[in-house]
Amino acid sequence: MKDSNFLKENNARSIWHPMAHPADSRANPPTIVTGAAGVRITDIDGHEVVDAVGGLWNVNLGFSCQPVKDAIAAQLDTLPYYSTFRGTSNDKVIELAEELRDFFAPDGLSRAFFTSGGSDSVETALRLARQYHKIKGEPGRVKYLSLKKGYHGTHTGGASVNGNANFRTQYEPLLPGCYHIPAPYTYRNPFNETDPERLARLCLAALEDEIAFQGASTIAAFIMEPILGAGGVIPPHPGFMKGVRNICSKNGILLIADEVITAFGRTGSWSGSRHWGVQPDMMCTAKAITNGYFPFGAVMIADAMAEVFENDSSGKAAIGHGYTYSGHPVGAAAALACLAETKRLKVNENAAARGAELYAGLQALAEKHDIIGDVRGGHGLMCALELVSDRATKASIDKPTIATIQETAYRAGAMIRISGPNVILSPPLVLDSADVQTILSALAAGFEAA
Repeated sequence: MKDSNFLKENNARSIWHPMAHPADSRANPPTIVTGAAGVRITDIDGHEVVDAVGGLWNVNLGFSCQPVKDAIAAQLDTLPYYSTFRGTSNDKVIELAEELRDFFAPDGLSRAFFTSGGSDSVETALRLARQYHKIKGEPGRVKYLSLKKGYHGTHTGGASVNGNANFRTQYEPLLPGCYHIPAPYTYRNPFNETDPERLARLCLAALEDEIAFQGASTIAAFIMEPILGAGGVIPPHPGFMKGVRNICSKNGILLIADEVITAFGRTGSWSGSRHWGVQPDMMCTAKAITNGYFPFGAVMIADAMAEVFENDSSGKAAIGHGYTYSGHPVGAAAALACLAETKRLKVNENAAARGAELYAGLQALAEKHDIIGDVRGGHGLMCALELVSDRATKASIDKPTIATIQETAYRAGAMIRISGPNVILSPPLVLDSADVQTILSALAAGFEAA
């Protein structure tokens, strides 16, 4: 391996980093992470911190999950790769499909289409939604509805249903026929409504109005995150997703749950849909399915939708979609081991308990620091702080101040994620109470410095 001086000198020189301006990465080189164990990461200078980002929402079991590492090594020795395109399969992907069928049975999902990650899963769900309606004899159902502030990956379809201009503007024109309704975001919304229940009703009314305007017979699917993640951790009122489900069912519109973040225990429930008592038509998963140790994902499909495809005699159900790495045997082996550990450790229960501690600590910080405009969380280990320069006007924070908070918190013991004016926290689901306190102490140091 090259020495540390070489790595530091060449940091960001030949790499374009995701979600960053290339010039900014060169002017402000990223932290070079060289090691990790448990819930902690170590940088090139030997500085160790709690990873309050959880990799990128995905390292639910931490960085030392030996069963997953062993499963990957064993599979590489046995069958390192083979395609699952028509005519071939592998033993591990068959086993995994059956395990996922059992795991997601309470969500009404029984079939799996495997992908290489979250953006792939969203793209797959969008395509299958259109195909489903064509098989049913409704080829005019081609439009998609989604939430402003929602995040659905970076492929052209996912960017088109994304509800954040940062992922759209520089790549337009995007996919036509994508429309957005207001998110149930109590801190900022066009209705100036702060009551979550009333806001949920207003957003649902906006959904019904948009369906009426577009024409239900033109809409293929509504896609939403059960709790908006990258948009700033925005949990809706408990009745919101149920309301969306009812409206979609009434109008023949498929409901796609984007659970790339929320599946496998992050919310304190095994899925975000289950957290709200909703059964979607499709569920997009990835991230924690292999604990981040292998790029992998799955779209889970409900019985009723599956039957339309499987009972088709017209030929329209032939799936002209897939990825070279769909159902990769190494990824499937990793997912099998990861799912077993996820269930054995009952990480959903720990996420709920530690999430409550983290949320309470963030609320206490907000009482001390006016820079914190809003605290969001209370549903497992996904929390956010929205920072402001003025609480009364909700004016957003300036970049130098938020950079100071992030840098100080890192020096004080925690890696945090900054997204716009938000501090987003999504630590591994296996952290303990002491780790929660380390995160809170590091944040306190950051706010004091700011």
